Amino acid sequence: MIARRSRASTFVFVAAALAGLAACAAAPGGNSPSPAAASASAPSPSVAPTPYPTRYLPTPAELDTIYATTRMRSMSLDDKIATMFMVQVGGTDPAPMQAYLTANKPGGFILLGDNVPGSADALAAQLAGVGLNHGLSPLISTDEEGGDVTRLGQDTYPGADRLRSLPVSATTDAFTQRAALLKQADVSVNFGTVADVTNDPNSFIYDRVLGTDPDAASQRVAASVSAENGVVFSTLKHFPGHGETEADSHTSIPTTDLPVSQWQTRDAPPFAAGVAAGAELVMFGHLVYSSVDSVPASLSVRWHEMLRGQLGFTGVAVTDDMLMLEESDVPEYADRAANAVKAVTAGNDVLLYNSSIAMAPIVAAIAAAVQSGQIAVQQIDESVVRILTLQRAAWERSHP
Repeated sequence: MIARRSRASTFVFVAAALAGLAACAAAPGGNSPSPAAASASAPSPSVAPTPYPTRYLPTPAELDTIYATTRMRSMSLDDKIATMFMVQVGGTDPAPMQAYLTANKPGGFILLGDNVPGSADALAAQLAGVGLNHGLSPLISTDEEGGDVTRLGQDTYPGADRLRSLPVSATTDAFTQRAALLKQADVSVNFGTVADVTNDPNSFIYDRVLGTDPDAASQRVAASVSAENGVVFSTLKHFPGHGETEADSHTSIPTTDLPVSQWQTRDAPPFAAGVAAGAELVMFGHLVYSSVDSVPASLSVRWHEMLRGQLGFTGVAVTDDMLMLEESDVPEYADRAANAVKAVTAGNDVLLYNSSIAMAPIVAAIAAAVQSGQIAVQQIDESVVRILTLQRAAWERSHP
């Protein structure tokens, strides 16, 4: 539940913005009516004004979007693009993280193993005060899957390797507790729901899948997302699905020639179930389905169109770690800035880097692509509004 005071502050912010627009319209030189016209058009004093129907009042989610849109319109192009970055700053000292945030203005941070101290409370203390803007919180993410991928030592709840052989209710219980622990640590985004599906023990993702068939995986993916709703933002990964190849995208570009029709019945259902359950983010994998596109899904316009068109996803699209493309040793993906331009062109809202990279030259390359018309300004604006909307909701949750 969102605190009333936070929602009220959003309403006041939006009302003030609208009042400012109204004042501009009525300023000298504008198109305000003459006194006579105003008198002629004024309602009779004896007629009480009709109240707006309730359906015209914005919902809390709509207020967040209005707030985010207003903030976006005040930003420079470079600041908008910087918001699309999520990076790691190593260590448990918050000072370098704050310094990086001040200098580069990324939209958020990812916490990996070397960022996490001994407890959730210690992590919350570490993150306290990391921020720039009143009313917006940087997105703080981690990949708290449980089992093989556990960042917080207090997370002793079952991971996918156990959950897939237990009733679906066990997934609900585990992710309910996991989400509460992350909230206690002031982590707002969990890259924790693996929606890949495979029954191949040789696949590098096998120990992390929530189900070895589409139906079982779909049920548990939906349960994990539902358990996190309203507590942390859920992420489905790794779209369109690592289960069709044994290759590891940390060291290569996995490729499959699986027909789209088979993808729709074997790999798409868990992602569709997670989207329907309310997942706020989807992470794109660096893998090729050659029947759809010759480039990795993370760089594919077509795969982004399919996620939003066929699966109806309206949230934040985030890449897997962009440095993995370089580490594949494929010459085509050796240029960091070029990879970023391709990823944004494809439709990603957030570029993830598991390192404190030099952002400035990458931001400049993306800005140049916008200025040349390769990337539409409207696309950047839409991405930034999605991110700021989550940042606003994260701020409200941490300011009851």
